[in-house]
Amino acid sequence: MAMTTAVALEQGLQSPLFAIAACFSLIVMYDAMGVRRHAGLQAELVNILAADLLAASTEPSRRKLKEVLGHTPLEVTAGAALGVFTGVAMMYLAKRGFWR
Repeated sequence: MAMTTAVALEQGLQSPLFAIAACFSLIVMYDAMGVRRHAGLQAELVNILAADLLAASTEPSRRKLKEVLGHTPLEVTAGAALGVFTGVAMMYLAKRGFWR
C-alpha cells in the first residue's frame, strides 16, 4: 500500500501506473488474508489428523506443518493503513529534500 499511495500522490489516481500498483496491492492482500490463511487452517487440520494416526504407531513423530501462515482481516487492514501512512510520510520527506 505504501507504493500504491506514493504512486497515487505522484502520478494521480487516473494514471495507468496507479491502476497497476493498486492491482498489485490487492493481490498481495488477498493472498495474505485468503490463500495463505486457508493453507494455515488446512495445515492445522492435517497436524491433528497426523497426531491421531501416529498416536498408535511406533514410528517416531514427523515434523509438524507450519500452521501460522496467513493474516486475519484485521491484520491486513492494519497493514494497509500502515502502508498508506508510510507512503504519505515518504512522499512528504521526499518533497522536502530529506534525502539530499
